[in-house]
Amino acid sequence: MKGKLKIIPIDLLEQYNLQVSKDLETDFSNLQEAEISTESFSFYTSVSSVYSSKIEGEEIDLDSYIKHKKYGIEFLPDYTKKTDDLYTAYTFAKTSVLNKKNIEEAHKILSRHIVAKHLQGKFRTQNMYVSTSEGRIEYVAALPSQVKGEMEKFYHDLEILLQQELTTSEVFFFAAMIHLVFVKIHPWNDGNGRSARLIEKWFLAQKLGDKAWLVQSEKNYYLQHQIYYKNIRRLGLEYPDLDYSQALPFSLMLPNSLQLK
Repeated sequence: MKGKLKIIPIDLLEQYNLQVSKDLETDFSNLQEAEISTESFSFYTSVSSVYSSKIEGEEIDLDSYIKHKKYGIEFLPDYTKKTDDLYTAYTFAKTSVLNKKNIEEAHKILSRHIVAKHLQGKFRTQNMYVSTSEGRIEYVAALPSQVKGEMEKFYHDLEILLQQELTTSEVFFFAAMIHLVFVKIHPWNDGNGRSARLIEKWFLAQKLGDKAWLVQSEKNYYLQHQIYYKNIRRLGLEYPDLDYSQALPFSLMLPNSLQLK
C-alpha cells in the first residue's frame, strides 16, 4: 500500500488471495441485472434492502416488497417503512461519492424510522453492545470516548483505499474488512449493521463499477446469519482485544455471495 492504513487490517490479504475463488473476476463480470428491473425499480436493490432489514429482525417478505415497490401495492406503513428508507439509502449511494459526509447522509436516510432525528448521522454517546435475539452478547463496541478517533482512522483508510489501484480480489477483501471494522466500532446509536453492509457494497461499486450493486451479499449474510455472526464473534468480545487475524472466514463470505442465483 502506498499509504499506511491506520485501522483496516491488511495482514490476511496474502492468505485471502490464496483461498478466494480463481473465478472471482469472471463471476463478477457475469452478473446481470434482473429482467424485472426498470428505470424506476431495481430488483437487486430490493433484495439488498429486504435481506439487510431481515438480518436486523424485520419481518419483511421479498415477494411482498417487490409488489409494493414495483407495482405500488399498499401494505401497512409499519411493514415497509424501514425497508423503504434503506432502499432510498442504497439509491442515494448509487449516485454519490463514498466519503464521510455521504456516509452520514446515508445513515440519516436509512435511520429515519429507527432513531430520533437528532441522532441520525451522529456518533453515539452511550456504551453499546450487540446481543442476539436469545439475549447472548455478540460483542461490545468501542467506548463512546473512542468512537470519534476510531472513525477518523476509518475515514482516513477509506480515502487511501479509494485512491489505490486494487485488483478485483483486493477490492473484495478490503470491502469485507471495511464492513467488519465499521461494525466493530459501531458508531451510531442504531442502524450500524445496515450501514456497514451498504458501505461494503458502496466500496465495491466505487472500485469496480455499477455491477457491484447486483452482488447479493445481504441475502448471503441473511441465509447464513448464524455463521455471519459467528464469524464476527471470532475476533473477540471486547473492542480493545479484537484479533483481526481471525477475520478470514468473515472476509470470504463476500466473494461467496457471487454464487447465489
